[in-house]
Amino acid sequence: MEARDATAAALAGTDGEKQTAKKDAAPKKDNPPTKTKMEQIFGFRKEDLTSWHNLVLLLNRPTDPAALGIFRCLFGLLMAIDVTQERGLSHLDHKYLDGAPLCRFPLFNFLQPLPLDQMYLVYVVMFLEGAVGIMLGCFYRLSCLMFISTYWYIFFLDKTAWNNHSYLYGLIGFQLFLMDGNRYWSIDGLRRPSIRNAHVPLWNYTVLRMQIFIVYFIAGVKKLDADWVEGYSMSYLAHHWLFDPFKMILPVELVSLLVVHGGGLALDLSAGYLLFFDATRPYGIFFVSYFHCMNSQLFSIGMFSYTMLATSPLFCYPDWPRRFFARFPGFLRAVLPLTSPDSQPSTSCVYSGGQQNPPGPRAAKPRLKHKLRALFTILYILEQFFLPYSHFITQGYNNWTNGLYGYSWDMMVHSRTHQHVKITYKDGKSGEVGYLNPGVFTHSRRWKDHGDMLKQYATCLAQLLPRYNISQPEIYFDIWVSINDRFQQRIFDPRVDIVKADWSPFRPNPWLMPLLVDLSPWRTKFQEIEGSLDNQTEIVFIADFPGLHLENFVSEDLGNTSVQVLQGRVNVEVVEEKKNYTLEPGDKIQVPPGAYHKVYTVSEDPSCYMYVYVNTTEAALQENFTKLFELQERIRNRTETEPLPPELQPLAAADDEEVNATDPVVKLFLKRQRRMKEVKKRREAGVLERLEHFAVKKYYTIRRGFLMTAIALRNLAVGLPPLDQLTREVAFANLRGPPGDGGQDEQLKDEVAHTEL
Repeated sequence: MEARDATAAALAGTDGEKQTAKKDAAPKKDNPPTKTKMEQIFGFRKEDLTSWHNLVLLLNRPTDPAALGIFRCLFGLLMAIDVTQERGLSHLDHKYLDGAPLCRFPLFNFLQPLPLDQMYLVYVVMFLEGAVGIMLGCFYRLSCLMFISTYWYIFFLDKTAWNNHSYLYGLIGFQLFLMDGNRYWSIDGLRRPSIRNAHVPLWNYTVLRMQIFIVYFIAGVKKLDADWVEGYSMSYLAHHWLFDPFKMILPVELVSLLVVHGGGLALDLSAGYLLFFDATRPYGIFFVSYFHCMNSQLFSIGMFSYTMLATSPLFCYPDWPRRFFARFPGFLRAVLPLTSPDSQPSTSCVYSGGQQNPPGPRAAKPRLKHKLRALFTILYILEQFFLPYSHFITQGYNNWTNGLYGYSWDMMVHSRTHQHVKITYKDGKSGEVGYLNPGVFTHSRRWKDHGDMLKQYATCLAQLLPRYNISQPEIYFDIWVSINDRFQQRIFDPRVDIVKADWSPFRPNPWLMPLLVDLSPWRTKFQEIEGSLDNQTEIVFIADFPGLHLENFVSEDLGNTSVQVLQGRVNVEVVEEKKNYTLEPGDKIQVPPGAYHKVYTVSEDPSCYMYVYVNTTEAALQENFTKLFELQERIRNRTETEPLPPELQPLAAADDEEVNATDPVVKLFLKRQRRMKEVKKRREAGVLERLEHFAVKKYYTIRRGFLMTAIALRNLAVGLPPLDQLTREVAFANLRGPPGDGGQDEQLKDEVAHTEL
């Protein structure tokens, strides 16, 4: 990567022009023509943009295929790994249960999964004929077609797995299908010498570079949202151990505001420009690499961080692989990519003006295909700039009602917490009312935030409940959500039967409740109130609409629970006592534990109130833990002189000694100590230990996917084996490694993530 004065422009891709001019295009002259300032900065002349003809010539200019070939290989490799992980091959049997009553959320309702064994076959096609074929450049077009057809089918089959980076993978697969990605370091090049090391048109690089630029830049523009700028979107991230170096010099609040939010905003807005310009590219690659390495530890986002790392070299000069691999020893050259600087001509490019090339088939002037490819490039880029702002099509605030959210590059802009989820059904014939466990008949939890998924879920429940003697069911949802540390509020109207409710993405739906953005300034007051509480006191902030009420049950574990009004007017009904209390702003009332109460909003405007409570059971447990810890320390320091009763003797055991505690508090304490020790060990692990843990975890994930696939293909070929044989095969596939290696880590996964975040 050389620092040069010229830059890589978004439209022209610049590097292609400069490399062509350097190697393929310019006639041999002692005194090469002087470049204009625009050529030095952007890599093309102003005249190249003054007419459609010149623009077609520019976008079809011959360019070195090396960087594109390396990216194709890396992308195929990463997608092959992704198939076993985020696409779900390793847990496909849990996702697609044959015959089980399960509610699904396809993009189009007519899409349904195939039988389980056939779904495994779909994944084999996506993995072997798709991702691996792309990586090797073997039957390249067919491999791309197999990949994108199966990928988009699986993608559209489950909206709950929809996210920005999965959408990006599908886009890149589609782009590669149209490009000449098999011209360098590919099996196709070995089979067909005519395409080996042949030029690719400049638009190949232009589309990919602009796609990545859009991902960064639009993500940055979306972070100009007030919630992000003020530090509310991802405030919890500042507590992660990765930010410990910053917390040595800044309080955690400033780490959240300046490093997490300010740094994320600055990087996303500038990353595309830093990568494009030669003078800033080394800094851009450093910062985006650091950023994506951190993201790989902060979030469970599969191959996204590594895919974005693989895109960075696309902004370098297209011949960088030749210069890079030329530094390797000569005996390795047979298996490494070509390092020769000479590329052969290609009919995909247009050779015009004074460009000189070796004899061969080439176009001297633009043909129809060249014009169509230039037109596609322009239209595709415009479409990608349009989609992130197309939310007016789906009617609604993008991150509340979640319209075209999947196309928006709103990455990590909003965080949500759910305080209360209630599903009520009513028998349409008998009038009987009952309640369903949230998430019954589905593996997903994302339906709670999306109106379209809620409609699908209600329709599915209405079809399944008659099996349980519930006729013509009506389904009502009461779901409370806080977005970016706001009040907990309803997202759907709990009075509307969602089964019968109208739904259209193209018009407003009255049962989608509005986000109470007018109450956002209260968040500053929240921080002051929370800062005044002790560690044992918890608080929940609630906002509700006029005419609605919250029915709540206070657990017996929660002592000293009170409701205090902040704004508006409410009536609190204590159900068992049959008493009502009217509260104005500032008023406060104790609610009894172990009983139901209802809070009615009777003011004309939304009411705001807060629950303040102490988890007395948890507080007592923590107090016991503190005493047990002090006792354990005295035992280990040999300062404890009193004999231990039998129930406390396990405290004297060594850390690696297996003990059988009889007292439930002691047993829970020892379990907690072991987990904390494991968390500390993993946090303090060196690079090699982390890599080993990463490799072992990935190995067993991939292993299960392949073994379950082999079982499914065998079932398709010769039929199902006896049940006991199938049980043994699945048990072998489920093997997680030696004790304390895979299984222990998996048990600790949730706690580690919670502790570190």
